Amino acid sequence: MTQAPTTVAMPFTSRSLPAELSPMLDLALDLRWSWRPEIRELFARLAPDDEAMPIDPWRALRMAPERRLSELSIDRAFLAELGRLVGERQAYLADGAWYEQTHRRATEPLVAYFSMEVGLDEALPLYSGGLGVLAGDHLKSASALGVPLVAVSLLYGEGYFRQQLDAAGWQREHYPTNRLDLLPIGEVRGPGGRQLTVDVPFPGRAVRLAVWEVFVGRVRLYLLDANVTENSPADRGITARLYGGDVETRLQQELVLGIGGWRALRALGLRPQVLHLNEGHAAFAVLERARAWMVERESTFDVARAATAVGNLFTTHTPVAAGFDAFPADLARRYLGRFAGELGVDVEALLDLGRPEAGDQTRPLEMAVLALRSSGAANGVSRLHGEVSRRLFAPLFPRLPLGEVPVGSVTNGVHMASWVSDEMRSLWQSCAGEGCWDRPDTVDWGEIENVADEALWDARQRERRRLIEWARARLATHLGQRAASPERIAAAADALDPAALTIGFARRFAEYKRPTLLFSEPDRLRRLVGDPDRPVQLVVAGKAHPRDDAGKSLIAQIVRFAEDPDVRPRIVFLEDYDLDHAAHIVQGVDVWLNTPRYPLEASGTSGMKVLANGGLNLSELDGWWAEAYDPSAGWTMAATAGHDGEHGSDAEEVERLFRVLEEEVVPLFYDRDAAGLPRGWIARMRTSMARLTPRFSANRMVSEYLERFYLPAAGRFAALDDPIVAGRHVAWEARLREGWSDVAIGPTETRPGPRETDITAPVRLGSIRVEDVSVEAYRDPRPDEDPRTGIVPLRPGQRGPDGWRTYQGRLPSDAAIDAYTVRVVPWDQGTGVPLDLPLIAWQR
Repeated sequence: MTQAPTTVAMPFTSRSLPAELSPMLDLALDLRWSWRPEIRELFARLAPDDEAMPIDPWRALRMAPERRLSELSIDRAFLAELGRLVGERQAYLADGAWYEQTHRRATEPLVAYFSMEVGLDEALPLYSGGLGVLAGDHLKSASALGVPLVAVSLLYGEGYFRQQLDAAGWQREHYPTNRLDLLPIGEVRGPGGRQLTVDVPFPGRAVRLAVWEVFVGRVRLYLLDANVTENSPADRGITARLYGGDVETRLQQELVLGIGGWRALRALGLRPQVLHLNEGHAAFAVLERARAWMVERESTFDVARAATAVGNLFTTHTPVAAGFDAFPADLARRYLGRFAGELGVDVEALLDLGRPEAGDQTRPLEMAVLALRSSGAANGVSRLHGEVSRRLFAPLFPRLPLGEVPVGSVTNGVHMASWVSDEMRSLWQSCAGEGCWDRPDTVDWGEIENVADEALWDARQRERRRLIEWARARLATHLGQRAASPERIAAAADALDPAALTIGFARRFAEYKRPTLLFSEPDRLRRLVGDPDRPVQLVVAGKAHPRDDAGKSLIAQIVRFAEDPDVRPRIVFLEDYDLDHAAHIVQGVDVWLNTPRYPLEASGTSGMKVLANGGLNLSELDGWWAEAYDPSAGWTMAATAGHDGEHGSDAEEVERLFRVLEEEVVPLFYDRDAAGLPRGWIARMRTSMARLTPRFSANRMVSEYLERFYLPAAGRFAALDDPIVAGRHVAWEARLREGWSDVAIGPTETRPGPRETDITAPVRLGSIRVEDVSVEAYRDPRPDEDPRTGIVPLRPGQRGPDGWRTYQGRLPSDAAIDAYTVRVVPWDQGTGVPLDLPLIAWQR
């Protein structure tokens, strides 16, 4: 019997951990502490009294002085709290949680979630921005709900860059090496006690990958590392930097993630039913999943691909075609040639799966196309982004109506328990209970109505004060690194006002996000922030991509403006934006500002993070805010309400932005009653917190993925998980492709009745069977109408001697008859129609 892989922590220290403290190892390696502040507080006690709190529990345990460990090993109060937290963790892991309780299913590894980056905590710097932080929140909420999910990513030796500004405000990049012994990761060991490894085929060689494990409550994240001695120096650098290197390095990383990731799951003995691709970076996993099924079932690649594709889900986060990864044909051919041999197919046939037009050998391999064609479902990350994505992918489905291009949407959410401040956490738990963070609710959290205005405003004031104290310290450190004068560094202690209206803007600096929109009217901005009676202040942070000089220039513009003595106390730019910065800012600001150019914000999750903290949003009606906007809970820059509101030029929109700030936001904040409370502002806070917090939580997001995508995909995969059944499905598809040119639709007849209108249409199917298709009367849906509303199935009649068959049905009496067109589409009741079978016949 094969020995199952095991996970062990990195060697602890040269000396032993006291036996009484040994339970701290498991606590420190489980990133539940990233959303459980009491666990962090316990580990903070490992620091001597004269030292600052450690960055995270694992590092605190690794670096704690032996004397301090000895002291705590006999501290009864400390040991009692340790025992309580260990017991609480054990109960958490044993609890079946929402998934098991509501679905009565065993907790098998239902989903494998692949992402190029994952942002769980600053202690594990394996992310660059929103995509990775979204992935981290996805894992945390899967843990909260008990959804059986494993995740796969890469272990980057240097991660993403750290930002430092020079004296002119220009971004410089630094790449410190991640010390593996200080990361909260475990080494997965296979038979014989050696670290588990898997190989990925590369040109003329195999690249070996070590497997590491991260505990995220009930969820496991597996990380692949190419920095092993068996690899050449160049190959050891494949996992050195996130999004680093040239296009060849990017291709290598995506091969490692996709092929190596699925092989690692197999080596671990895991058999997920659903593969969730978080962006197209991981699309090679669909090929390796098919290869593994093919080998195990002794089948062909075509059959294996049909059997496994129905269990794949592709989530796209990209709002423009230029944002999709594409690899030159010659490069892709060189790297995939050997793998194509393992699949038993020609390399050009393999590349065609990722080409918009099959057969054009000059076209690059597009990862989004490969992912979409090899999945059973696909989705964007907001309602508006779903619409944008359908337009982007429409050329792949030239005969389908735009509304039926097979890309749905699940709006992103954030793990509220990770982003809520200590002050607001206490208020929420006092009115909604400690279990509020584990609910998949989508309805109002009306319990916040039970919190008095005084308590809500006091918590908001304390949040803002804590942000400003932290920002002052960070600013002083940054100025010192820029070699500023002692006087300038000392002045940082007086930056910002704990009582002033505080606006936050923090995100990746790219031109389409328009980070300098507010700064494009400098005199007006000076008046806004310099008002002695109603001051406004800005906290700004963010990084530009290392190769984006335009983005770096935007940062430098803001930094130079903020150094103007007239505005210096009211505007600060904080360097090296990361998860720690983000938490402080979203917890402390009164207003979150977002100014993307419509419709280029796929979702945007930063504004969601202020919701539980009582912050309000002022944003373009783009991404998530297009569906979240409520005039009683926030503000918009659009000229008219609705996600299709008017979006003008930059000059028009900056005028609206200032007008909203000057005429609505600032007056409301400073309108105080006799008790000194801004009652109108607090009412808006309360509405935002109650209505929007549950709707835009990652718990809602993950539960929606489960119900709408994961469980249906698992059912489709189970139906085809047999070579004979899958072979029939391939034969069905081949029959349709071969005979589709013979499908014809004759002229329709309609007979109006008192309640409904009868419709008949002659249809010739040729060699295609009746049960293989659906004949429908179709009309375009009206705005905001479910596309299915305009589809009326027609029933088949007897086949005539001439091969024609009459189909008939009934249209609604209020329907515009001439708006309907008869069509024929493929139909497979058991597993659905593959996304790469865009056959459709329309009445001419």
